[in-house]
Amino acid sequence: MQTAFLTYRSSQVHYCWFGTGQKLILCLHGYGESSESFHFLEKYIGTDYTLIGIDLPFHGKTQWNEGLQFSVADLVTITETLHAKYCDGTQRITLLGYSMGGRVALQLLQSLAGKIEKTVLLAPDGLKVNFWYWLATQTYIGNRLFGFTMKHPGWFFSLLKAGNKLKLINQSVLKFTRHYINDTTVRRLLYERWTTMRAIKPNLAFIKKLIPAHNLPVRLLYGQYDRIIRPERGEKFRRGIESFCTLHIIQTGHQVLQEKQVKEIIPLIES
Repeated sequence: MQTAFLTYRSSQVHYCWFGTGQKLILCLHGYGESSESFHFLEKYIGTDYTLIGIDLPFHGKTQWNEGLQFSVADLVTITETLHAKYCDGTQRITLLGYSMGGRVALQLLQSLAGKIEKTVLLAPDGLKVNFWYWLATQTYIGNRLFGFTMKHPGWFFSLLKAGNKLKLINQSVLKFTRHYINDTTVRRLLYERWTTMRAIKPNLAFIKKLIPAHNLPVRLLYGQYDRIIRPERGEKFRRGIESFCTLHIIQTGHQVLQEKQVKEIIPLIES
């Protein structure tokens, strides 16, 4: 695996690339992860593909100095710059997005449909608008409350516990939330990451028109026991585009991007 920095405006965007194949895959990681999450794929498809992974703002080694702003134009420019660097900008790209990276992949599909070969989404965010994420990132009052809560989380913990006791919040979501707001640094990063990514909000209705218009295959992979991002979201998305969009469910939870799942991931890339 090789790594480098792309200078973009006043920032340094860290990325890695691996594999030697002619086909190009752009890898988009999940929340709290980095481009290196995809490295295990090299030994399985590295002779046929070159894989490029970007560390998104406030993730990995990227030094993001544009404040809490990351626009669709920023995402597209960074992608097109790397595209031109590694295949002169003419070869079509396969998008591979996991969790939060699935939402980013959908945004790129919407913005660069003519340059996309295929889209593979692993337990993807972005197929349903989460009310709490919308409130925390798309409204002024919600974002202020979000910022306050990340500095003073006591009241929120109490609310979660009460919701769990009343069976309004399941245990998996409670554990997931505790994990991400149980530490001062983790809470700061949560606020920065969520707020910075707020402009990445793909238009699903428009995307579902683009898919048949550009003959774009979409492959969805979910964990049957995922309590964070449910397979039902994918089932709803593929209605009306079934001939282009397939959905696969495997016996795992949210962590579908693991080497032990490689036998399920690789056919989706190659099909």
